[in-house]
Amino acid sequence: MTVIETKAPIPVARPFIGQEEKEAVLRVMASGQLAQGKEVAAFEAEFALACGVGYAVAVTNGTTALHLALLAHGIGPGDEVITSSFSFIATANSILYTGARPVFVDIEPDSFNLDPALVAQAITPRTRAIMPVHLFGQPARMGRLLEIARQHNLAVIEDACQAHLAETEGKKAGSFGTGCFSFYPTKNMTSGEGGMITTNDPAIADKAAIMRAHGMRQRYYHEITGYNYRMTDLHAAIGRVQLGRLPGWNVQRQANAAYLNARLAELEARVVCPVVTANSSHVYHQYTVRIQPDSAVNRDALRILLDQQGIGSGVYYPVPIHRQAVYQERGYDDYLPLTEQAAGEVLSLPVYPGLTLQELEFIARTVAGATRPGPAN
Repeated sequence: MTVIETKAPIPVARPFIGQEEKEAVLRVMASGQLAQGKEVAAFEAEFALACGVGYAVAVTNGTTALHLALLAHGIGPGDEVITSSFSFIATANSILYTGARPVFVDIEPDSFNLDPALVAQAITPRTRAIMPVHLFGQPARMGRLLEIARQHNLAVIEDACQAHLAETEGKKAGSFGTGCFSFYPTKNMTSGEGGMITTNDPAIADKAAIMRAHGMRQRYYHEITGYNYRMTDLHAAIGRVQLGRLPGWNVQRQANAAYLNARLAELEARVVCPVVTANSSHVYHQYTVRIQPDSAVNRDALRILLDQQGIGSGVYYPVPIHRQAVYQERGYDDYLPLTEQAAGEVLSLPVYPGLTLQELEFIARTVAGATRPGPAN
């Protein structure tokens, strides 16, 4: 295996907080307005504009964004919501929080996103919504999913927590239905913690905004049951700066992914590189490969070898949601062969904007050297 010297270990993700973010936080602290205020309102307006929607509602995190979006659409006990089992558990848990039942369907093997044909087959009289996940920064096939939703009068709630400013069919992720975003530190942009709901429906925006603040429109007058899901001005100030950086960062992620695609192919690495679906842009929250059957090592052995070389990696996600103990206890026993196959084969490699060309080459050569069978290893 060829070894290239690097100065430091390469983590799988590396959040960037610069001087502008620090100055924004200090500005808010000096103002004395730390809770939800003008910074949150400005962040909402800027994020809505960036996503091409009329309204955005800032909340505490991506999970609460999903929860409020479902509630704003009236989802509750007895209802079913079709979604993916190949995602972080918050996707399905947000449905459980409402009293509704997640219904899992299998994924497409190339995009890792919901298979629209299987979504159509899973609809029952209790189905109220479809919740596609734009996994790893790759938008789901929204045109077909919207067509299915219109045919059956279903809400569409996009889990866009990994797809900030990704595009498909000429529109941004989060602008097809009701979008939900996360600003967790490892996402393409961060506010420290935080989330956002996007929509073109003023009634959905209004209901979400009321519910995030204990059901209040006017202070101490509670119209409906609500929650304390408010974003602070401190977090919003960070998010506003990061949103300005996001387009450039996404371009760099795409360039890094293109480099890895090319070099892994040239070096004959035994992995399947990410595929970008037609009429879409992939923003590579994760650069996720699949380990081919003829690889010299399996996925878990490759992780160990990468770690020994100082290269971080991640498995997103090793156990599908329907196989998690909390769902097994609820009687879930779905047959989702492509989901389970992906869970055993996927590996995410570093792709963040701060990677140097030397680091990218080191990653490509290390993966290729470990996976190629035969004496070349």
